[in-house]
Amino acid sequence: MSDTSFTTAFTVDQSPEAAFAAIIDPRAWWSGEFEGGTKKLGDVFSYRYQEFHYSKQVVTELVPNKRVAWQVVEGTLSFVEDKTEWVGTTIMFDIGMKGGRTEVVFTHQGIAPAVECYDTCSDAWTSLIQGSLRQLIESGKTELIELAAPAA
Repeated sequence: MSDTSFTTAFTVDQSPEAAFAAIIDPRAWWSGEFEGGTKKLGDVFSYRYQEFHYSKQVVTELVPNKRVAWQVVEGTLSFVEDKTEWVGTTIMFDIGMKGGRTEVVFTHQGIAPAVECYDTCSDAWTSLIQGSLRQLIESGKTELIELAAPAA
């Protein structure tokens, strides 16, 4: 485990192209409200999950079938003291081959164990990445996971 980020990974039998297509369509695997685009370099999108989370992100890297990165430029978390913990963090997806399978490595750089939201955020990311995203890549469809309300 890194002391500067949260990382989780999985492998699937589908192609890097299928993984990339799923990643750049977070509306298909995140529950919540979206505005804006997510599929072109420089796209700006906002995401809101109930009253607990709001963030605005910029697509800063888009290497087809290899890498996606989003920079968080605005954010509010209602359940922690420093409501702007996500601002300045980077959400990255690296796609590659491992043992003949497609590997997806997810990293949220800047969300580390020392950050107050780490436990809640890492649990939510694990559900989204290991659950919804993986399922979408494997089957082409997913059931959106409703995340648990953060502990007050």
